[in-house]
Amino acid sequence: MKLVSAVIKPFKLDDVREALSDIGIQGVTVTEVKGFGRQKGHTELYRGAEYVVDFLPKVKIEVAIEDDKVDQVIEAISKTANTGKIGDGKIFVMPLEQVIRIRTGESGADAL
Repeated sequence: MKLVSAVIKPFKLDDVREALSDIGIQGVTVTEVKGFGRQKGHTELYRGAEYVVDFLPKVKIEVAIEDDKVDQVIEAISKTANTGKIGDGKIFVMPLEQVIRIRTGESGADAL
């Protein structure tokens, strides 16, 4: 099993969710996060004062999946979240040792 985490632009969330749903992914966790990479923030003007926004709003999507679906999930996220501009985000794939469904006590792939 794998845990796929993707940090993307917030306005791409609905498109990514639909793309994951289309390939049969049922469970997704979404968190609003802030961060920066090569963008390094930007300068904004508010009430005549200029200030630097260091951390940009992003959305983190986490999906626990079986090993055979990793490539499909990466491709769905990559194609859907891509705008071709800096700040599109990153995808991280990590091994997942164990999953347990709290309600039923099921574990492993059955809990996904």
